[in-house]
Amino acid sequence: MSNDQTRFKTEPAGGRRSRGIEQRRARMRDAALHFFSRFGLHGTSLDQVAERAGVSKTNLIYHYPTKEALYTAVLSDMLDLWIAPFQALQPDADAQPAIRHYIRLKLELSRDHAEASRLYCLEMVQGAPHLGDLLKGNLQVLIDEKARVIERWIERGDITPVNPWHLFYMLWATTQHYADFAVQIEAISGSTLENPDFLETAVSNVQTIVMAGLMPRQG
Repeated sequence: MSNDQTRFKTEPAGGRRSRGIEQRRARMRDAALHFFSRFGLHGTSLDQVAERAGVSKTNLIYHYPTKEALYTAVLSDMLDLWIAPFQALQPDADAQPAIRHYIRLKLELSRDHAEASRLYCLEMVQGAPHLGDLLKGNLQVLIDEKARVIERWIERGDITPVNPWHLFYMLWATTQHYADFAVQIEAISGSTLENPDFLETAVSNVQTIVMAGLMPRQG
């Protein structure tokens, strides 16, 4: 008997059912992201989401009773994605390889989750009505923690003195531009991050430009 067959036979029915429900919920959130990232909360209908997800509107409402609840769930998924690359910035890591890796992760995120990036941008442009409290709470704590990592690298002489927060703003603006303005980039360059060669060119150039500014000054 194969391992897959053994796992299937021994996995409790409740576990399979829970996994199936979560897969269905994830499909609903993916469908919602497609519309929210284009038309926002108020320009999206639950009927559109249900049709794209391949479920009935009744089933959608069972899992997400209101459009606002669905929007919040999508934003939660998006923030998990957005925060993940920060794991590259650890105080005991070598500064320059860590920053280079962070840039790569952010550009890969723009490639793989462009809709999530555009939704984040749309939420910010609208004044962060659904993320405002989080931006001033847990997210600010995380950013302050990573700012201290940058400050420690500066104290060690690994990178030139810069304001950590302005460094973050620049990195976010640069890497997320490739998702938020993909149409403009394709019009100008004839390509997007979906092209592996273009991705590597973007990674290499952003890394070079950023690291040239962060290299410690001699004397």
